[in-house]
Amino acid sequence: MRTLMLFRHAKAVPARSGVRDRDRSLDSRGLKEAPQIGAYMAHHRLVPDHALVSPARRTRETWTLAAQAFNPAPATSFEERIYEASPETLLDVIRERDTANPVLVVVGHNPTLHGVALMLIASGDLIAREKLREGLPTSGLVIIEFAFESWRKLHPQAGRLSHFVTPRLLEAATE
Repeated sequence: MRTLMLFRHAKAVPARSGVRDRDRSLDSRGLKEAPQIGAYMAHHRLVPDHALVSPARRTRETWTLAAQAFNPAPATSFEERIYEASPETLLDVIRERDTANPVLVVVGHNPTLHGVALMLIASGDLIAREKLREGLPTSGLVIIEFAFESWRKLHPQAGRLSHFVTPRLLEAATE
């Protein structure tokens, strides 16, 4: 069994002249929401064995804040190919992972993460799947389970959506 977590970076400051896109940091909302998702993951025992993180500042900050919920924090690698990856490139990055990491989190960007999620999911909670089709917002977390034992077998329509969580969905659940 394999579990893939796709975690979109938290809300970042807007793009502005003179600042490279990859150097954008989290804004105040992002600084609040990233740890909320980490706490949700830890509370529900959704603990990755390894994190693959885009080298962009906003993704690194997102994972640093979320990973504080785990003790110990999962092993982390910064993967250049995640930044500006196509869905196919991201699938290749995941397929290359060691079989010793059955639970993997990828912290990255849209539209790639949303496209990969829609590409991989064949079943799971219908309402959650419909919400996911609407979009993957910042700090959104998609968890997909697969019945195989090697990441090399990853292919479209192979997974089951087990969780789709966003800060707004968490907030609505506590009201």
